[in-house]
Order: sequence, then C-alpha cells, then structure tokens
Amino acid sequence: MAGAIASRMSFSSLKRKQPKTFTVRIVTMDAEMEFNCEMKWKGKDLFDLVCRTLGLRETWFFGLQYTIKDTVAWLKMDKKVLDHDVSKEEPVTFHFLAKFYPENAEEELVQEITQHLFFLQVKKQILDEKIYCPPEASVLLASYAVQAKYGDYDPSVHKRGFLAQEELLPKRVINLYQMTPEMWEERITAWYAEHRGRARDEAEMEYLKIAQDLEMYGVNYFAIRNKKGTELLLGVDALGLHIYDPENRLTPKISFPWNEIRNISYSDKEFTIKPLDKKIDVFKFNSSKLRVNKLMRSEETADLLAEKAQITEEEAKLLAQKAAEAEQEMQRIKATAIRTEEEKRLMEQKVLEAEVLALKMAEESERRAKEADQLKQDLQEAREAERRAKQKLLEITTKPTYPPMNPIPAPLPPDIPSFNLIGDSLSFDFKDTDMKRLSMEIEKEKVEYMEKSKHLQEQLNELKTEIEALKLKERETALDILHNENSDRGGTSSKHNTIKKLTLQSAKSRVAFFEEL
Repeated sequence: MAGAIASRMSFSSLKRKQPKTFTVRIVTMDAEMEFNCEMKWKGKDLFDLVCRTLGLRETWFFGLQYTIKDTVAWLKMDKKVLDHDVSKEEPVTFHFLAKFYPENAEEELVQEITQHLFFLQVKKQILDEKIYCPPEASVLLASYAVQAKYGDYDPSVHKRGFLAQEELLPKRVINLYQMTPEMWEERITAWYAEHRGRARDEAEMEYLKIAQDLEMYGVNYFAIRNKKGTELLLGVDALGLHIYDPENRLTPKISFPWNEIRNISYSDKEFTIKPLDKKIDVFKFNSSKLRVNKLMRSEETADLLAEKAQITEEEAKLLAQKAAEAEQEMQRIKATAIRTEEEKRLMEQKVLEAEVLALKMAEESERRAKEADQLKQDLQEAREAERRAKQKLLEITTKPTYPPMNPIPAPLPPDIPSFNLIGDSLSFDFKDTDMKRLSMEIEKEKVEYMEKSKHLQEQLNELKTEIEALKLKERETALDILHNENSDRGGTSSKHNTIKKLTLQSAKSRVAFFEEL
C-alpha cells in the first residue's frame, strides 16, 4: 500500500515538473516547421531555435512576423511569445522573413542559405508588386530565376511550353502588353540560354544584384505628418531615412543617410531625429495612424529603427572581420612573394652550377674525342670511348644543359612558379608573382564587369524598344507612369545615385525643407 502511494506521489511529482508547452508553426519562404515551445519562452528563445534548425548564422537580417487581424507585427525578442497579441489557437503561426535588407547583397550576405531566403522573398515581393519592377528588368530577373531552378538551358529538354506553369512575371507586366505566354517565354528563354554555367547560388545572387537597385527594394513605408500636418511617407531602408509623397513611393523628396543620424527617439506619437551634426536642430514628425490592435504604429516604427541601428553595428563587425581576413590574405601573399624570391635566388644558383657542370662535361667530351682521333691506336676502342663519354654526358645533361638562344617557356598553372626543363633546355621566370596575378585578376574582373554591364543595358534597351509597340497605354499604372517620367529625366540610372543627389544639400537645409513640405 505504502509502495503504491509512493509510486503515485513520484508520478505526480514527475508530472508537475514537466513544463507546459504549446505548438508553434514556422513558415519560411520554402518550408514549414513545427516546434513545441515552453510557455515561459521569450521571442528570442523561439527565434534562436528556428535559426539553429535552419543552420542560419546571419540572424540579424531576420525576424518572426505574425498577423493581427488585417495588419502584421514582429515578435519582440525580450517579450514572452504568448504575451504578444497572437492567436491562442494552436499551432500559433509565425512567418520567418527578412526584416532588414542589405545595401549590397554580394558583399554582405555570406551564407548560401541567407542568399537563398533573400532571393525567394525578393522574388515574391516583385511578383506580388510590393516592389515595383519595370517590364524589361522583370524579364531579365525571370531568366535568372529559371536558371536557379532548372540549371543550364538544354533545348532538347527545355522545349517550348516548359515555363507554362511558372509564375515568373508580375501580372501588371503581363497585362500591360499584347503578348501571349509563348511570346514572353521566348524572350525569357533567350536570356536564360546566356546564363549557362551559373550554379543556383550564382544565379540567385545575380537576381539580387539587379533587384537591389529597384527603387522600392528593401524599403519599409510608414505614414507620418510633419509639423504643418502634411501627410507624408517615411521610408526606412539600408541607406537611411527617406521622405516620400504618398502618391510616389519610387522617388523620395529628401533623404537622410544613416551616417548623418545620431539618435532616434519617440514619445507618444512624436518622433525626434537628432542629426550627427550637433549644430543642426533636431527635427520631428508624427505617426499619423494607430495600429489595428490599438498599439501605436510609432512604437512599431521605433522598434524597427532601433533594430536597424543594431543591424548596422552587426554589419560593421562583419565588415571589420572581412577586413581583418583580407589583411591576413595580403600578409600571406606578401610572405609567398618573399618565399618565391628566395626560391628564385636558390634556383638561379642551382641553374648556374648546372650550367658550369654541363660546360665542363662538354669540354671533357670534346678533349677525349680529339685524343681518340689523334692517337688512332684503335678505331674500335676510340668509338667505344666516345660512346661511353656521350652516354655519361647524356645522363648528366638530361637535367641541366645549355639553354637555347631564345628559350620559349611552356605555360604553367598560375599557382606554380615557372621554372622548367623545356626540351633540352632550362628556363627560369618569376615575373608572374602572386601579387602581380592578383592585380591582373582584379583588373580583368573590373573590365569584364564593365563590358557585361554595358551589354546588359543594351539588351534591356533593345527589349524595351521591341515590346514598346505592343504596350497598352491605357493599362499603365501610376507607378509605370512615374517610372517612365523618371527614365525620361534620367533619374533611374541608379538607386544609390538618386539618394546621393538628394543629399548634396546640407542636412540643415534638408531639415528645413522637410518641415515646410
């Protein structure tokens, strides 16, 4: 009896010790996962678990997003998961998404998984028209998406109609032209065929490199008012803070790069921006709308800006690490160059010794031949002596011997110093050092990039001209019209150039301009 009671007590104790859990579903851009989470877990506990499961180290770009009625919010790291205004019906669903976008994807995104997640998200935003993309650029992007999915183009496999079920172009683009699906496929495939040899990750990175210069790429928009009460949009991205007219999300009216901003704070609905230059007065704006769940939109914006500051710090650390690695690589190259010079000196000495030895042996051979001819004692013995001398000479001269008058070095792999026996000669050339090769490779890549960019721009212009006659002008959206006007003024050459032009004026004059809008 006592044993049974003790057993029940032990079972009850064990039952009490087991933490209560709830089920969470995490939706990424290409998969779904479910986890059992403890009731006490904070946002960071869940977020870290997801990142570990994905094998993701570049965590600072991402967040867990959830839906509140008809709006969205981000899970806070320092707040309990269930303390958020989330559905209590299990599984509780969160979307694992990029919250911040890199300024330069190729330089800032290191892991292939990070690149892949960004590619999928940006591609979806372009197709859903959350990022405006001009028609000709959308065709080029589609060709890289096809390369990423199907690999190299093979006409015997990728026959007409193989893209019929693929969603590759924004519906806005398809509706804008009198073109059949076959006509679009033909133009996408023509570019797809040119991407031969690119692996999936390379094709996805090319997609991102083009997409990141689109005007709406990576921008989070918030409705605000300035002191005069003018309705405006605040755009937050990797480059800084931008002020837009609500009717034009493509081109900001003024911009403030992150390196000009010292601090951002808010109280109630009012934001205060403190410029880095303390001589410039702070400027303020108000959040104009409340969140559906009665939380201030300004609070969400403030959190976003605070996290952006942290992201910038993380990116700075990453860049510092890359710089240190680059410095180590330069030291290695220098050490290799020094070692190569030492090897060169030693080899030159060996070459000299070998040439002297070969010369002595040649002179000895000639002397013996003359003796045999002069003595004439026995022709057979003389011939035998000559054969032995030549054989001995041959054994020695199969390595070092006389260099030819104009030696022609044989081509070598770039990582092997070029000293070789060529035919019956010995040549030595250390002109192609690691440092020189590195410089030449960088210069070659630069030239290739310029040529590629020029060729790409020509192709884009050619496609734009080709399909212009098939455009249905009456179907142009407001963004299409704005983009075309910018193009006519030469204002869409580069997103970075546009921002730079907007920051040519002093920060003080830009603040004054903002307050007078």
